[in-house]
Amino acid sequence: MKFFVDTAEIDAIAELNDLGMVDGVTTNPSLIKKSGRDIIEVTKEICDLVDGPVSAEVTATDADTMIAEGRKLVEIAENIAVKVPLTWDGLKACKTLSDDGHMVNVTLCFSANQALLAAKAGATFISPFIGRLDDINLDGMELIADIRTIYDNYGFDTEILAASIRSVNHVLDSARLGADVMTAPPGVIKAMVNHPLTDKGLATFLADIAAADIKIL
Repeated sequence: MKFFVDTAEIDAIAELNDLGMVDGVTTNPSLIKKSGRDIIEVTKEICDLVDGPVSAEVTATDADTMIAEGRKLVEIAENIAVKVPLTWDGLKACKTLSDDGHMVNVTLCFSANQALLAAKAGATFISPFIGRLDDINLDGMELIADIRTIYDNYGFDTEILAASIRSVNHVLDSARLGADVMTAPPGVIKAMVNHPLTDKGLATFLADIAAADIKIL
C-alpha cells in the first residue's frame, strides 16, 4: 500500500519522507490556506521534496476553467496530479487532462457508481472519502470494497486512493480491502506506531536495564 500524506506543511512532509513513509502528497486549497503560503510556491516546494505524485486541486467548477487551471498546475512539476471534483464537469476535465497525458485525482467520491464513471473517464486515482461517509452513519469501508471488486472485474488501471482517513483503523481496514493508496494527516501516520503493549514492554525493558546497571556507551 502506498502512503500519501495529506498536508501542505513542509516540515511534516520532510520528516515522514526521510523515513521512507511518503509515496506522494495530497493537498487542497484548505490545506494550502492553513500553511499561509502561496499555492504555486508551496506546491512547487512539495514537488521538489517528494518523488511521487503531488495532488494539486483546481478551484473552478466548470470544465473549461478546470482544464485551464489543471494545465497551469502541471507546469509546476512533472509529478503533479491534478485534483478535480467528481462532478460531470470534473469528469469532462478528467478526460481531457488524462488524454493530454497528465495524472488526475478525482476527489469527493461517495459511491461506487461515481468511481466507475471516474475510471471510464481515465482517472489516475479515485478518492473515496471514508470518514465523511462514517460521519453520516454509512460504512466507508463498504465503498472501498465495492470499488475494489468493480475495478478488478474489469481491469481498470485507476488506483483506489482511500481518503478522509481519520484513524489508524481506517488505514488498516483500507489495506485489508486492497486500496492501492491511502492519504492521511501526518498525525494519523505517526500514530500507527503506537500500541499499549509496546509501551508496557519498553517500560519493563528499561526498568530491567536500570536494575542491572547495563550500559553500552
